[in-house]
Amino acid sequence: MTTQSDIRAFLASRRAKITPRQAGLPAYGGNRRVPGLRREEVALLAGVSIDYYVRLERGHLAGASEEVLDAVANALQLDDAERAHLHDLARAAKRPVRRTGRVRGPLPDSVLRVLGSMTGSPAFIRNGRLDILATNTLGRALYDPLFPDGTAQTVNIARSQFLMPDGHDFFPDWEESVNTTVSLLRTEAGRAPHDTELTGLIGELVTRSEEFRIAWARHNVRLHHTGRKSFRHPAVGVLTLDFDAMELPARPGLTLTAYSAAPGTPDHDALRLLAAWAATEGTRPTGSPTAAGRGK
Repeated sequence: MTTQSDIRAFLASRRAKITPRQAGLPAYGGNRRVPGLRREEVALLAGVSIDYYVRLERGHLAGASEEVLDAVANALQLDDAERAHLHDLARAAKRPVRRTGRVRGPLPDSVLRVLGSMTGSPAFIRNGRLDILATNTLGRALYDPLFPDGTAQTVNIARSQFLMPDGHDFFPDWEESVNTTVSLLRTEAGRAPHDTELTGLIGELVTRSEEFRIAWARHNVRLHHTGRKSFRHPAVGVLTLDFDAMELPARPGLTLTAYSAAPGTPDHDALRLLAAWAATEGTRPTGSPTAAGRGK
């Protein structure tokens, strides 16, 4: 996985998604050799020369200005997540290659107290690689099937989803869940292309999971702030919860995600049942100094 190859594949994949009609261009001739727009059409829409755009699409974003990147993003009709990803790739192309690993360190006690105070909602803190670094009691209960042998060790959502035998069962809305997971990892790869643990995780998943490999090749990215997610929990059955994800300003790269359900709904009843199950099973929150990291 190199920044230059990622730039090539990302721009080509976005170009392939836009038809001349969507771009407001006449479609001359009935036999177009490429899906979507041609390079010269993107250059025209972005207001740059064809030679310059070809150079950009070959992976040479290091010298591109913010204005040029925005013009290309407009031409390709990129959404907010895709636009941010393009800028991340350009920043990565400008930096010298510097291999890095996880920066370890304890989560602040104040953050853990806030997490623990959320008694009515499952909540957890993750990094950009989708490692679960800490949970409250309900969060630990919700994600219990991902923790091997009931331990409290750090769990990676993507590795569990694609490689554990019961991954399909725990994530019933499989296609949407796969797209979300892979898009989040692709987004993080643009932000931290030289994170050795991230590249190692992606390499493992590409090698061992055909489903991941196919989804990874689509080069999709997304922002993940709010939405709905379904789980099939062995103790309470299927529940679909609203989620809100909030970045932690004091710890860049870490996100606190909380789930909830509207009162009076079957999903809210399932959360109450989950809380009762957690109390019966003695489920405890997770989070330790050795498990926490900044995510970059």
